[in-house]
Amino acid sequence: MAVHVVKKGETLGTISTIYGVSIQMIVEMNGLLSANTLVPGLALYLPDTLPPIRPYQIKAGDHIWKLAQQFNNDIPTILAANPGIDPNKLFIGQIINIPSLLQLAIATLGFLVPSSESANLATIDSLAGQLTFLAIVAYSFTEEGFAVNVIDDAALVARSNQLNITPLLMIRNIAGNDFSAELAGRVLQNPAYRGNLIASLVNLTRTRGFGGISIDLEFIPPAQRHDFISFLTGLKNALGELILHVNVHAKTADIPTNRIIGAYDYAAIGSVVDLVAVMTMDYGYPGGPPDPIAPITWMEQVIRYSITQINPQKLQIAMPLYGYDKVVPTNAAHALSVLAAQNKAISTGSPIEFDNTLKSPWYRYWHGVEEHVVWFEDIRSFIEKYRLIDLYQLTGTTFWQISLPAPQNWAYLNKNIQVVKNRI
Repeated sequence: MAVHVVKKGETLGTISTIYGVSIQMIVEMNGLLSANTLVPGLALYLPDTLPPIRPYQIKAGDHIWKLAQQFNNDIPTILAANPGIDPNKLFIGQIINIPSLLQLAIATLGFLVPSSESANLATIDSLAGQLTFLAIVAYSFTEEGFAVNVIDDAALVARSNQLNITPLLMIRNIAGNDFSAELAGRVLQNPAYRGNLIASLVNLTRTRGFGGISIDLEFIPPAQRHDFISFLTGLKNALGELILHVNVHAKTADIPTNRIIGAYDYAAIGSVVDLVAVMTMDYGYPGGPPDPIAPITWMEQVIRYSITQINPQKLQIAMPLYGYDKVVPTNAAHALSVLAAQNKAISTGSPIEFDNTLKSPWYRYWHGVEEHVVWFEDIRSFIEKYRLIDLYQLTGTTFWQISLPAPQNWAYLNKNIQVVKNRI
């Protein structure tokens, strides 16, 4: 793994010489619009032949020689990656770095909102080896609980099955263009409507060739907390061997009356379903002040709480493939892909800053008299998130959404991580 942060005055020519990598490869791997323009603070991902560096938290009974055997490495290499540690005085909870050819193995899920069929199919083809599941965002339901297809997805389901990607029918409580708490509450509180939703979902899943269902019911009224569990229990019983995947709002404590997170009983959900994805994104949200999308400190707090409620081997965290461009002080927000955010910094000549505590990149630029602040993700923040998955031994991650270009992420995943297929 080689990450180079551009310094003032550097060119791709000088960076190419330092690392022995062609300029064209640097451009392609990082999605640069031009080989001629860089900005200070830009993080470039460069290919190398070094093994991944994996984090490990010391447990009772660990010894340096045992870790060398476990990770198929040798003691001098491990010590070289951890300057200053005393191999004879390792302590429980200590985190060390271990270079290892034994890759982290995870289950990944990419969300996809169907749009241009040819473009969507090309995206799936390009990421075939890096996705365990594809959640196709094309379903909602009526006020009586009948699931309905709102965007044609037949070709996407067929291609996923051909490529050994398990397609999941993704159902959301969308009314108009937004999530509807009222729609979710109306259906979940009514046993007959819950039954309609279960029966119609199972029918659509089986007849359309899906491998399971991904639930994304957001802003469920807290009063339907137990109804939601009843719905999930009935749905999993009806699905049988098919996968039930559930997305839940991120939280660091259980507050049953909270209008956003109150309906999600992590422990009960985790005991019923196959996989739970905690939506560790939008910490900096549209309409809110300029903040990082997924700061690492907050994500770790969410994970630490989540694993007290949910088996880590059922738990995924979310990675955003987007950023927000916000106008100061109105906080008017424009969403853009991580690649578009990176390249906007270059095109506007804006130096990129990196918050080393939050592990998030950002920059500021001006459009006329308007001040803009952009928080996004880059190779540095992606690496930190994969380290959390490894450190806490989670089953994997989700990506919102895969039609948003993120070449650094996919290049890193392809080189350093083993994506498992047929996870369940």
